[in-house]
Amino acid sequence: MLMTKLPISKTHQAATQLDIDVSISFQQFDLTIKQAISLKGITGIFGHSASGKSTLLRAIAGLEKSLAGHIKLGDKYLAHSKENLCLKPEERNVGLVFQNSRLFNHLTVLGNLEYATKRCQNRQLNLNEVIELTELSELLAHQVSELSGGQQQRVALARAILAEPKLLLLDEPLSALDRQSKSALLKMMLNIQQKLKLPMLYVSHSLDELQQVCDNLLVMSKGEVVSFGNIHKVIHKLNSIDDSEIIHQQTSLSLPIKGFNNGHDLTTLSLNAEQDIYLICDQAFQHQTQLRCFILASDISISLTEPSDSSIVNHLLGTIRQMNHQKHNVLLTVNCGSQDFYVTISAFSQKRLSLSPRQQVYLQFKAGAVRTFIH
Repeated sequence: MLMTKLPISKTHQAATQLDIDVSISFQQFDLTIKQAISLKGITGIFGHSASGKSTLLRAIAGLEKSLAGHIKLGDKYLAHSKENLCLKPEERNVGLVFQNSRLFNHLTVLGNLEYATKRCQNRQLNLNEVIELTELSELLAHQVSELSGGQQQRVALARAILAEPKLLLLDEPLSALDRQSKSALLKMMLNIQQKLKLPMLYVSHSLDELQQVCDNLLVMSKGEVVSFGNIHKVIHKLNSIDDSEIIHQQTSLSLPIKGFNNGHDLTTLSLNAEQDIYLICDQAFQHQTQLRCFILASDISISLTEPSDSSIVNHLLGTIRQMNHQKHNVLLTVNCGSQDFYVTISAFSQKRLSLSPRQQVYLQFKAGAVRTFIH
């Protein structure tokens, strides 16, 4: 029988797409994924425990060999069961950073980084540039055991980058860190991606983290993809799932910064030509032009008339577009200009106010209700 010849990899061209069409069977779990992922920016992978997130990354990295189907990075097949092809992990040009750093404890920080550079043929990245990007200059002589968890993950990130992968996989690399360390590493990951144009797949249990850095979001449940697309649109789609354990229902936003400080420690975001949003000022906003933020649906209230004597600074006029009854609550989708906001109120309040679709209402929420994760 003639074997179909697989396309030859064009190593001089950057991979622009990851094509996955695989099935993996375990005793108590099946993973079935058919998805094309554009390799631009950071793609988040989100879902409950045992949804298949880490298994998917392991399959891409070459650590799961008993799969049926194929995985293709750009024009290079990483695995193709019909052709009996399964490239070794070191042949895939794919980097992987785990939850625990998996560094070489017998080497210094510099030793760990130099090990990565020696294994990379035709190296183009400069070691000193990567050290600067990951802020490791003052730690090079330290033993790994002397580092904090956040510092170890920075070394693991630098080591993965120095292998010069075409795709970097991040398997919950921040889950064991405190909030301050998470925030610092998220900023660093975003900076690295933008400067090196290195596509990343980032698995996390935290939607707050993913919302801050990802361009697209892939949601998994029971070994299957249930949603994929623009990060804000997918989060809004998840709001309508009648399961409070999926996410905290929210409005996910990316808005231009109109003013850093209004004189009262509030930053102003431009929602549209007529309406602004205020949030608590942060020095980190000062040099930004755009801000990612979110507002929990439970932090927004509804008024039938324009609030006049209120300490709440955010008042937005909108029109109820949709009402979704969920147990004892009602999820309202309220359109304010071109932006939908999501509001959770009790069924009692909805009935008391006689709320209905196409009705104009005012949204109210405090400046402190506008949240960001990495600032």
